[in-house]
Amino acid sequence: MRKTYTYLITAVFLFSSMEVSIKIAGASFDGIQLNFLRFAVGGMIMFPVVVKNLRGYSCSSIMELLPNFFLTGFICVVLSMGLYQIALEQMKASTVAVIFSCNPIFSLIFSYLFFKEKVSRKSMFGIYLTVIGLVVIMNPIHLAGKSSIFFAVLSALLFGLYTVLTRQIGKRTSLNVQTMTSLTFIVGAAELGILMLISNVPAVAERLSRSNYFSGFANSPFFSGIELNNLWLLLYICVLITAVGFTLYFEVIKRGGMTTASLIFFVKPALAPLLAVVILKEKITLLTLLGIIFIVLGSFNLFVAQKNSSQL
Repeated sequence: MRKTYTYLITAVFLFSSMEVSIKIAGASFDGIQLNFLRFAVGGMIMFPVVVKNLRGYSCSSIMELLPNFFLTGFICVVLSMGLYQIALEQMKASTVAVIFSCNPIFSLIFSYLFFKEKVSRKSMFGIYLTVIGLVVIMNPIHLAGKSSIFFAVLSALLFGLYTVLTRQIGKRTSLNVQTMTSLTFIVGAAELGILMLISNVPAVAERLSRSNYFSGFANSPFFSGIELNNLWLLLYICVLITAVGFTLYFEVIKRGGMTTASLIFFVKPALAPLLAVVILKEKITLLTLLGIIFIVLGSFNLFVAQKNSSQL
């Protein structure tokens, strides 16, 4: 059990440092480029697990599985992480981190809506607290010109959907979670790469550059800007946060279950803003702090509800 909590603590720190690291890397790399590199490299590092898990599968069987990953790759890498990157470029890292930590709540909602999974009263109370926290952070009274907040919320929502779909695919196949994640990352990076190539077509690039929110997609580079002085940060994001972080996360799930693993998104709303304050010198407003408190309380209620249900 001690090893499980070692994995858990390491994953908590890696995931909590994600927004700060990507924010710093934004000074050297294009946002979409960074999104492509982190999932392409992260997915390939995890690929040996795929090879091991797919032994014995025929080529036709593998081809039948691929449409699942075209879907999850597009939702996770292209849509969710694309919107996440846009939000992070326009907002404070602390705010994006807190909003994205709400993705387990959205997973719970999607599980109820699409797969009729039961939601306990304590879980519902956790959802209510989280929604209140999101509303407080979004501050609807002064929301004009803050559509980037909607991108952050939509990113968390889509990641919650991706999580639910991955769980359902796992139930229908004999693929483990590491294999599904690696294939999702690799296929999603390939899909994003195709869109990046299209963004370099002059007519498309010109149209994108006129957009208020999607100008960053125009003429997306693949490898430019990589130098020795920023390579360490790129490796930290691609290898440690994406590959090692997710591997440890899934190891915690295997050893301690989903309830223990959900502690990551319980701690992150508190730790990630602290890292943003210390490293990026960000200032947290009173409303944001109030929203963080509601979201942490909501996450705690959800954790307790999941723990109680797992003991029944």
